[in-house]
Amino acid sequence: MAGPNGILAAVLVAIAAAGAVACGPKRLAEPTPPTPPTGQALIVLLPDEDGTTGRATVSNAAGAVDLAAPRDASHVTGNRPPGAVTTMSEADVTRLFGNALSALPPAPRTFTLYFRFESDELTAESRALVPEILSAVKEHSAPEVVVVGHTDTMGSPAANFALGLKRAASVGSLLVTAGLDRSTVEATSLGESYLLVRTPDETPEPRNRRVEIAVK
Repeated sequence: MAGPNGILAAVLVAIAAAGAVACGPKRLAEPTPPTPPTGQALIVLLPDEDGTTGRATVSNAAGAVDLAAPRDASHVTGNRPPGAVTTMSEADVTRLFGNALSALPPAPRTFTLYFRFESDELTAESRALVPEILSAVKEHSAPEVVVVGHTDTMGSPAANFALGLKRAASVGSLLVTAGLDRSTVEATSLGESYLLVRTPDETPEPRNRRVEIAVK
């Protein structure tokens, strides 16, 4: 679901040709007062919830700068080149963006559940993750839960697609029984086509016998 590219918080007020922000999906947040002067944008790179920070480029026709560290920031005013990169304090980030960031939906979360050999029965360790998955779903006001089944390379591709779908449907039913609305759960299969651990054909591999769940 948030990802390694970081979060961009932006103050955008009546910008004329302010340019583009690139380098992966970002979340944009409009700040609380005080705001910059009219025609100016403030672009800030913030860490993801897990503490990782990616990179971003702020550019327009007049120039470009790279944001690469937590709370790196640049101002863009009209057609001027983006301003020199500075580092905002955590206090300033909170003052400008605190309300907006706290209102953002939770970042997507992913879970991986594993199965017994040639079965749609979860291992005991994976079944124990169900309460945590339900808790993650409750963090979203309009949740989507995508359940994707996978297999190892034992058997034919067609049979493994069917087994992956059976596993996904089994986990989906388990989540519905535990309290999820059935309309929020989508089950699909990739069979043996997306191996977590690369193996030759007809190779049993427990880590490939899995269901990946995305909660967003």
